[in-house]
Amino acid sequence: MPLQGKRALVTGSSRGIGRGIALKLAERGVNVAVHYYTQTEAANETVAQVRARGVKGCVIQADVTRPEDITRMFDQIKREFGRLDIFVSNARPELAAFYQPPLALTLDQWNAAVDSQAQAFLLGSQAAAALMPDGSRIIAISYSPSGRTGSWQPWVAMGASKAALDALARYFAVALAGRGITVNVISPGATDDSVVGRLPTEVFQAIKTWHESGWTPMRRVGTPADIGNAVALMCMDEAAFITGQTIHVDGGASIMDPVFPLPIQQG
Repeated sequence: MPLQGKRALVTGSSRGIGRGIALKLAERGVNVAVHYYTQTEAANETVAQVRARGVKGCVIQADVTRPEDITRMFDQIKREFGRLDIFVSNARPELAAFYQPPLALTLDQWNAAVDSQAQAFLLGSQAAAALMPDGSRIIAISYSPSGRTGSWQPWVAMGASKAALDALARYFAVALAGRGITVNVISPGATDDSVVGRLPTEVFQAIKTWHESGWTPMRRVGTPADIGNAVALMCMDEAAFITGQTIHVDGGASIMDPVFPLPIQQG
């Protein structure tokens, strides 16, 4: 799919990973709808940067945990763009909305996570598919270790929701394969200006030090631009036969073995 002139919606793209995705798509000639919930100033800054790359951009405000807001968001996409070629489901609530360990988690916190991930992807993909020509792209931004680990205890609500999101992407990949619409998951590792960057400074610094010490073989954390590059790659014609897959964009962190200490793994 040559990207020049395509139309994309990136949810949660006022800052962080979402902004990185929006800007990388814009660099390749994609017109981008920048979605946000509360970060109005940041969203306007992102869309200004999108337009500075010579493409069209618009701003859409919506709470993706609310089905009626999702409907309104796609109605606006239809008015602004007429159709949609790329849908990137990336938005999530702020940490305070869901970040509690299992025994302290409230139902409201659980719902904030599930509704922003599994439900938002379900409804968003249904609405996106109705606006998409054959050969379009749907991409979910996830954290795939959530489906097999339980060690990051306060992540439980989001972790379970991301696992459901990953499963939904596979089902949609099958459902839309006949139209040539691919559905894939991008799973970032530790990334600057992302959810881990919102943790206390000393916590994020400890994470960076750990990955720079060798837990990530490339010895750094990722950047929003790294994730944006991966999304752009999955939107190209050359990726038309890749669907239902999870792409780990983490500098190799996901292939490390947690059983062995780093000095043993490093030889």
